[in-house]
Amino acid sequence: MRFISIGFGNMVSAGRVVTLVSPDSAPVKRLIQDAREAGRVIDVTCGRRTRSVIITDSDHVILSAIQAETISNRLNGESAEVTEAEEDV
Repeated sequence: MRFISIGFGNMVSAGRVVTLVSPDSAPVKRLIQDAREAGRVIDVTCGRRTRSVIITDSDHVILSAIQAETISNRLNGESAEVTEAEEDV
């Protein structure tokens, strides 16, 4: 089982990720709100701005403060090991 860092010491199983999207569009905002009401939101932003939304095969919605592109690179196995402090710039 392979885990991907999604920020602040949190990890998600790479095999469980269905999609990775930006939180800016209205449909994604509705998806987050519906999941929040159903108790399926996992917020790992540590109070920071949400920069990516991860949807898992169990229909959980994970909110991350890491850019979607960075998480995508990690999922694809590219060695883009940027520290969280560098991403906050």
